[in-house]
Amino acid sequence: MKHLLSLNDWSTAEILDTLKLAEKLKTETKSGIEHTHHLKGKTLGLIFTKSSTRTRVSFEVGMTQLGGYPIFLNANDIQLGRGETVHDTAKTLSRYLDGIMIRTFKQSDVEDLAKYGDIPIINGLTDLVHPCQILADLLTIYEHKGELKGLKLAYVGDGNNVANSLLIGCAKVGIHISVATPKGFECDASILNIAKEAAKLTGSNILLTNDPAEAVTNADVIYTDTWISMGQESEKQTKVKVFTPYQVNSKLFSYAKEDAIFLHCLPAYRGYEVTQEIIDGPKSVVFDEAENRLHAQKAVMVKLMGN
Repeated sequence: MKHLLSLNDWSTAEILDTLKLAEKLKTETKSGIEHTHHLKGKTLGLIFTKSSTRTRVSFEVGMTQLGGYPIFLNANDIQLGRGETVHDTAKTLSRYLDGIMIRTFKQSDVEDLAKYGDIPIINGLTDLVHPCQILADLLTIYEHKGELKGLKLAYVGDGNNVANSLLIGCAKVGIHISVATPKGFECDASILNIAKEAAKLTGSNILLTNDPAEAVTNADVIYTDTWISMGQESEKQTKVKVFTPYQVNSKLFSYAKEDAIFLHCLPAYRGYEVTQEIIDGPKSVVFDEAENRLHAQKAVMVKLMGN
């Protein structure tokens, strides 16, 4: 487990072991137990060509709690693949750092850093996948449901990086997943094939549909994400028209199980992909989910960078 480039790289056992460690670290932290020995004296570079609230704060706080030092590098600080080749950047940073978290656009940038560097690389988000988010999601689901295998998760909305990683993550741990997207906004075909192969080993069922009600029927978990991802602001008017039937509201929620919970990776836009009564209501666990980014990522850093 040298890198976290995609959940496809990790086995079911590795994912579950990481979730178990995350749960342990979370419980102990809240009990006042410190974990500064895990990464004492180590340094994590944080490369951001895409800005973020949760990713930056959770990694900086997590690294500090583990006894290490985070170094923030934004798009103006590092010319990844532009002023300098990814090869040279990876080779150079490997001499300074003990690990890199990168949040960027191209999946190839993440993979090239891992290919040419000599230190662990953590994918904080690309346009293709978002593995750290899904580890936090799985931890949240387990906390509220007490299990993973055999549950049903329904994702409604854009077939984006979060949906792609949910397909893999759910398939890897045996969660049945149904994805409802408008035509033309489906999940990546290569990711779907990866998820289907994983599902064969765990018994996970995968359903793709254009009907939100079909996807949500008897779901234990309902998940959505913003319709307009970073860099797509010019498409807002068109996408809102297409995606309005996919809004998560009380009517759609009525198709799910009585004790279903609601997840959203945030930032959320109330009145668009989800109504206020859902995201701020009793079934919503979005802020538990946001907090769990910290704990899941701490577990990832310990696994990849610990002695």
